[in-house]
Amino acid sequence: MNVSHATVHPVEDPPTTDGADDAPRLRMKDMEGMPGTRGGLALRLAQFAFAAAAVVVMATTSDFPSVTAFCYLVAAASLQSLWSLSLAFVDIYALLVKRSLQNRRIVSLFTIGDGITSTLTFAAACASAGITVLIDNDLGSCNQNHCVQFETATAMAFISWFTALPSFFMNFWSLASR
Repeated sequence: MNVSHATVHPVEDPPTTDGADDAPRLRMKDMEGMPGTRGGLALRLAQFAFAAAAVVVMATTSDFPSVTAFCYLVAAASLQSLWSLSLAFVDIYALLVKRSLQNRRIVSLFTIGDGITSTLTFAAACASAGITVLIDNDLGSCNQNHCVQFETATAMAFISWFTALPSFFMNFWSLASR
């Protein structure tokens, strides 16, 4: 039988460039704002700051416990601030040890936690905004209440929710793109 035998001919590797393009490349999954990045840490710190400000401003009023929506705002903003602070510590750790937080279980936990806390914060801010409008516009009794503090705490809760949304969407997108 006359069968040809395969031969392997070595090919040289093309020379690399002069090193001008040695900048570290980011994969699409390592975008800023994701867990374990500087952008993610900045979002977590902003979430914590605005949620803590909402709690502090609302807690400085003497009559917030008399309205259920304001108590709900304090509870939701407290949960948001604790969640954001704990994940900020995780982000700091990941940045210090240069670890990626793209594990499917970790991203799932972050996504579920962000979804729950941001939904609670948004609902509490909406309820507090409704009560604040009721007190100010409809009842006209802003002179007897702490309307400025109520409005400030509600605004801080809304801003905390606005900073929690990018974290949730980035985590959800990362989870869905796997």
